Amino acid sequence: MSFLIIFARRFVAGEELIEAVPAIKTLNEKGIMVTFDHLGENVSSEEMAKAAADSYLEILDVIQKEKLNSNVSLKLTQMGLDLGDDFCLQNVERIVSKAKENNNFVRIDMEGSAYTQRTLDITYKLFEKYGNVGVVIQAMLLRSEDDIKELNRRGIRVRLCKGAYKEPESVAFQKKEQVNENYIKLMKMLLLEGNYPGIATHDEKIIGECKRFSQENKIENSRFEFQMLYGIRRDLQVSLVKEGYNMRVYVPYGKEWFPYFYRRLRERKENVFFVLKNFFKG
Repeated sequence: MSFLIIFARRFVAGEELIEAVPAIKTLNEKGIMVTFDHLGENVSSEEMAKAAADSYLEILDVIQKEKLNSNVSLKLTQMGLDLGDDFCLQNVERIVSKAKENNNFVRIDMEGSAYTQRTLDITYKLFEKYGNVGVVIQAMLLRSEDDIKELNRRGIRVRLCKGAYKEPESVAFQKKEQVNENYIKLMKMLLLEGNYPGIATHDEKIIGECKRFSQENKIENSRFEFQMLYGIRRDLQVSLVKEGYNMRVYVPYGKEWFPYFYRRLRERKENVFFVLKNFFKG
């Protein structure tokens, strides 16, 4: 347990909202934008789901009050997806509506493949009504190319990540090389036809390919952003900003850091190696 606490303090900005705000201000001072995440997933009651949504309304107020350069990211299972799609949609709509009033943006995180289509369906409905909603696509999933084609067609902003969940061969690439190859393919689709995509990676080879491809195709830096996790490759985050690229950092906080952190480490051995490797970098 003490081992996890030491690591979590590096990658989680605190248990309370008030603890996380200074971390965001520090990032903003370095020219780094933020997406704010209140940790939690798979709630078991409507009361818990409504309380989670209320916490995001508070976050949006704090962003406005403190003039933070930040939007928010959330998981639909935290908002009650396991309790029903209609309930979840109505609960998340409170957040999206508030963000719209504040001229802010809501990113819907992607969870395990069992939730992929339901997550996209809710994203489509919210985007059609409000417009200030984006979603996450995981390069490891076999379906992601078709999903990105549809998201590009609709003009919905995508954060592209590799994917942290353990998935069966029937729905996902199993080899790291396959995931990387698909990531680059999807990244190029987003850069050419997407709406301000978030290239979420710490992989310097992929970052280099993104730079090369965007320059070769005369895609201005203002048309996309790089995204990284809080506490990982802080040196690289700063250097990309100095090079003139948009950088956004995913900043999680909350009391649910232990299940969040432990589950990610337990699900895939690659996650353990990734955290250990980056703990001593930057």
